[in-house]
Amino acid sequence: MTTIRVAVPRKGRPLEAVLERVARFAGVEDVADEIASTLRYEKAVTKGDQTVEAGVYDRLKSYSDTDRYAPEYTLFRDGRPGMPRRVVFDSLMVDLGDDDLQLVGREEPFRALRKHEFALGFDSADLVLEEVVQLTPEPLSTLSELNDRIDPHDTDVRVVGGLGDTVYHTLLSSPDIAETATREFVESYEGPLCISPRYERLVEAVLGTRAMEGIEFRYPGDREEEAAISSVGLGVYLTVTGSTARDHGLRVGQELFPSETVLLRNPAETVEASEAVAKQLVGGAETVV
Repeated sequence: MTTIRVAVPRKGRPLEAVLERVARFAGVEDVADEIASTLRYEKAVTKGDQTVEAGVYDRLKSYSDTDRYAPEYTLFRDGRPGMPRRVVFDSLMVDLGDDDLQLVGREEPFRALRKHEFALGFDSADLVLEEVVQLTPEPLSTLSELNDRIDPHDTDVRVVGGLGDTVYHTLLSSPDIAETATREFVESYEGPLCISPRYERLVEAVLGTRAMEGIEFRYPGDREEEAAISSVGLGVYLTVTGSTARDHGLRVGQELFPSETVLLRNPAETVEASEAVAKQLVGGAETVV
């Protein structure tokens, strides 16, 4: 029996998307639900929305099980001031019949694949944009374009497909700047554009360097993103429904790029068994590259 190891995020929406996908083809819905509910509870504890008497080590011990196919958790040491240690996902072994699939939690799955630690892994498409895509005058709008923009001298890793847990990077504007901001509007616009600081390269890739001429990036600082964009007049933000943006008097403009959990593959580490699992992991997914 072969064990196929797949790097996955330790928490959050991307991990839940992976668990849902694995649960669907491997029949482990109850375990996936248990992991998701445990991590949501621990997130509430970390944020102070849930009161508990047991300490973090006692809770970690209570989640432990000697069953080979039971989920395992670990502690995440958050370096930010005032942030306590948090229980996060560590690993899960899934019986596929002829082989075992092991989901292994990593803080940065994409970088683990780049370092040849895994053949397969899941991470946000955003990280591919932020780290390895080439910047060109032309904009980038779909997952299918990603691999063509990755420099083969920079990394072996390629995008296999997305899981459809899509939240879009979207243009937001105040009505005095634009009633409905579009790519075409940004190309002719000169002035400030409010974004999260870590998204500089992502926004340049998504809008294209030609549209960036005359643009000056502004950052939210301590303010929430929509409030900051409202004061600047134009910005890019991950938008789900747009209701919060409208609360700040903003108009929801054009969707630019899907922030989606994607399956990544390092061909240099791929073996036949992992190729077969990769097909199962993206089978029926929303986006296949």
